[in-house]
Amino acid sequence: MSLPTLEQVYTEYHGKVMGYLSARIRNRADAEDLCSEVFLKVQRKLEEYDDSKASVSTWIFTITRNTLIDRYRRTRPTEELDENLSDDSEVDESLLSRETLDELAGALRSLPEQLRDIIVLRYYDGKPLTEIAGIMGLSYGAVKLRHQNALLLLRERMHVAED
Repeated sequence: MSLPTLEQVYTEYHGKVMGYLSARIRNRADAEDLCSEVFLKVQRKLEEYDDSKASVSTWIFTITRNTLIDRYRRTRPTEELDENLSDDSEVDESLLSRETLDELAGALRSLPEQLRDIIVLRYYDGKPLTEIAGIMGLSYGAVKLRHQNALLLLRERMHVAED
């Protein structure tokens, strides 16, 4: 197989690499900078690419992943975690301890059906978000985002019930 050109690689993978980075970095400009860094590395190493070791996509996403890890290592000491970042491994204990189950049921009923289904599958059935994505026919990223939105809506609606 002949070596792909940089133009072919860029045309085929730029959008995919940018999507991968955008899903992991909140700041669009930072994601674009990192994407540029990835393709500079691809350009420098294109002559070294060996299709007997890995496909082009595997090779590019290995470079992308490593570039992202390097960025995290460089910026880790100065970045703080988002306060609104939810831990999807457990229910917000303070939410359940502050409110009665009746109020929670009312707040759940007020959610759009899809968000309510995600909460029920996650916490009642104990299914991981990856499995919920398969059940609902959505991507993992979409389910994770909707899960976080559902939790935020529940918190808001239960705080309204307190007032």
